[in-house]
Amino acid sequence: MAQVRSNPQLILKPQDLVVLLRLCLERGPSPTYAALGTELGLTASEVHAGLERATQAQLARKDAAGKATVVREALRLFLVHGARYSFPVTRGGMTRGVLTGYAAPPLRDRIVQPDEPPPVWPHKNGSVRGEALYPLYPTVPDIALRNPALYELLTLFDAVRGGSPRERALALPLLEERLA
Repeated sequence: MAQVRSNPQLILKPQDLVVLLRLCLERGPSPTYAALGTELGLTASEVHAGLERATQAQLARKDAAGKATVVREALRLFLVHGARYSFPVTRGGMTRGVLTGYAAPPLRDRIVQPDEPPPVWPHKNGSVRGEALYPLYPTVPDIALRNPALYELLTLFDAVRGGSPRERALALPLLEERLA
């Protein structure tokens, strides 16, 4: 009987993308793994492992001191051309939650809101009733309520990964602008 070997193939996880998007907001030194973990609802070891995977995927690089920085152009290309296929949208029924996609800033002001329930991340403290669009990672609604800039990046990504062609066309330049 042949021995089954494990597959050493790298697989990015949704939380890796959340960490990378958060790091894109930094203009100075990166926060510690512990600080990022606290902010994102992850453990320091989950942040570290995510940045290791991102480094292997060439979406981040580490300096001599081991501090990770995002390779913005690589992340931009991944978000524009591949991430929606790696992390497809999962939808659910009506629920209370936090607005996302076309119904959230910054797209909310650029798209005439249809007469249908908006997409929302299910959340117990959400203020809007709408159609569930499950977030990239379970802690995303909590993160969004605390960090408006990251909220915008995450909702733009939701418009790219789950929106109509028109919504994607409006979201992509805004996402690229914020990643520059």
